[in-house]
Amino acid sequence: MSFKPTLWLTLLLAFFVCLAPTLADARAGGGSSVGSRGTRTYNSVPSTPTAPQSQTMQRSVTPQPSPALRPATPYTQPSMFGGHPFLSGLMGGLIGAGLAGLLFGHGFFGFGLGFAGVIGLLVQLALVALVIKLAMSFFRSRAYPLERRSFAYATADDAGPHKAPDAASTGGSGAAPAARDEIGITGSDYAEFERLLVAIQTAWSGGKLDALRRHITPEMLSYFSEKLSANASAGLENKVEDVQFEAGDLAEAWNDGDLQYATVAMRWSARDYTVRADTGVPAEGRSAEHVTATEVWTFVRAPGGRWLLSAIQQV
Repeated sequence: MSFKPTLWLTLLLAFFVCLAPTLADARAGGGSSVGSRGTRTYNSVPSTPTAPQSQTMQRSVTPQPSPALRPATPYTQPSMFGGHPFLSGLMGGLIGAGLAGLLFGHGFFGFGLGFAGVIGLLVQLALVALVIKLAMSFFRSRAYPLERRSFAYATADDAGPHKAPDAASTGGSGAAPAARDEIGITGSDYAEFERLLVAIQTAWSGGKLDALRRHITPEMLSYFSEKLSANASAGLENKVEDVQFEAGDLAEAWNDGDLQYATVAMRWSARDYTVRADTGVPAEGRSAEHVTATEVWTFVRAPGGRWLLSAIQQV
């Protein structure tokens, strides 16, 4: 079994293009999980319909707890197969059998494949696995329709002190599973979260640190400033326009010393693109793209004060 050079290049290019980050990750907070959630910074975020899982914090000024105090079952980044036992086991078995064949001189799977054939086969298997994962993600996302254009509130049976809203406030899709709400998040709080989403992305798009400072914590401002400085050094400007909130859920809200925190999952869309700062021409020949993002945002406030963004986590 042999591979032509053009086939090799095509397979490798397709593989790395599929796995490479896109310009859509340039949005404020895109592609990273940073910030603080008080004493729950390194705890797993409770699952919601909008965000069944989220990444653990990658950067934070909050010190990590000692091993004895860490959560018993922290969230771990899923594998290429999303933790699916059958697919993971299948790939492991195929690779194991092939390596055994090489060790005993029978070639990969006994077909006499050399090292080049092994690499080519692994690249093809990786591409097939990536397609399967994307298909699984697509069908899973279809379970939560985009027509739900508001936050899903906790049910009336929830122990939290707030009341369940009418059908209009949940987009007619019904109430979500009860969240862990210790402080009583109200409709005005949800409206503020939506407003902050738009305000923060707008300020980011204009590179306005003073505007960002009014909406985010000093820690988050340092992360955003770092990214904006990197863009400026490269002669680039990221634009995030026409931000539209699509759906959201409360994951948890709690008292943490003298502060209150609320973690919400949000799905939103926007025109996200990067241009050359001197000419305004789209970078890398890319025009404005309408992208959809799902992220977990955490807000913090003093009781009775205004909410500030304190963390963003990717899903």
